[in-house]
Amino acid sequence: MDTYIGVIGGSGIYEIDGLENAEWVTVETPWGAPSDQILTGVYDGVKMAFLPRHGRGHVHSPTTVPYRANIDALKRLGVTDVISVSACGSFRDEMAPGDFVIVDQFIDRTFAREKSFFGTGCVAHVSVAHPTCPRLSEACFTAATDAGIKVHKGGTYLAMEGPQFSTLAESKMYRESWGCDVIGMTNMPEAKLAREAELCYASVAMITDYDSWHPDHGEVDVTEIIKTLVGNADKGRDLVKRLPALLGAERDDCPHGCDKALEFAILTAPEKRDPALVAKLDAVAGRVLG
Repeated sequence: MDTYIGVIGGSGIYEIDGLENAEWVTVETPWGAPSDQILTGVYDGVKMAFLPRHGRGHVHSPTTVPYRANIDALKRLGVTDVISVSACGSFRDEMAPGDFVIVDQFIDRTFAREKSFFGTGCVAHVSVAHPTCPRLSEACFTAATDAGIKVHKGGTYLAMEGPQFSTLAESKMYRESWGCDVIGMTNMPEAKLAREAELCYASVAMITDYDSWHPDHGEVDVTEIIKTLVGNADKGRDLVKRLPALLGAERDDCPHGCDKALEFAILTAPEKRDPALVAKLDAVAGRVLG
């Protein structure tokens, strides 16, 4: 099977020199329109697709990002591996602004988003015990290291609803009681939906600030965040450009089973399935629903 890398991130990430046959394409999904058109092309002999998570010009808040449409659109294009690149706050002194963290766990505190493709008429339960793909995460870690980025392997991401930043009490709880390492607003339900769509998923957290817990840094300052964001975008682009060579133009089945996540997940009896919902699942679950 051909490798097809999908990158969900901000504007700095997709402005890649040398992307061949670059074209913004419109992808229609049964879940509505994705955040934006998707920039497709070939880099280093590997197909790539870039989806601006908030839309070009930052149109969508973390709550209103159309997560289901985004993942469906990437799957519909033929994407096999999804890399999420996102700005995050840090709960750890050693994870400083400008550092990257390859996230491997999540605590989901979002509450105003549709979190599954499945539901009444076609019920499915996938495992997200290990919500990121170790193979893809390792490639991201290697790419970051090779690019000279200070990167931390492994970390727990607290997904909050937003759009406001945390209170001091929340920040201290997430850090001290819950043992979280970074905080952001966008990786949930994205990671869960990628698993339902049988896509390998890796999360690269680009640290912009220390949230509000740090005694020496005070509350989150948006102007400081934007300054760090610009530098992080350059580094994120360097990381992404190294992934095609690391992943290769051809891929085997995922050794961790990401691409078989639905194998035993659907519980609704075939004769009881809602044809309308099954039709909407054509891209996401076509492999198992036939």
